[in-house]
Amino acid sequence: MKTFLGFLCFVLLSQGVGGLLYELTDGWFQPWSVVSRMSFFDGYEIYVSVVLMVAGGALGAASAAVTRKGGG
Repeated sequence: MKTFLGFLCFVLLSQGVGGLLYELTDGWFQPWSVVSRMSFFDGYEIYVSVVLMVAGGALGAASAAVTRKGGG
């Protein structure tokens, strides 16, 4: 579970940072940004990228807090 949460944390953070870099550099980081390719986010790309970064940070904190069952 901890590994899965860590992977999701990485994906969300990388997509959030990639989306912000794409928007702030006028398209230099296009391969990193899935948000810019989705038409229903038009006009809200920066907000969605910030939400992805916050969600990734929350998952990272949850990943750090997860303990194994029966580990003592």
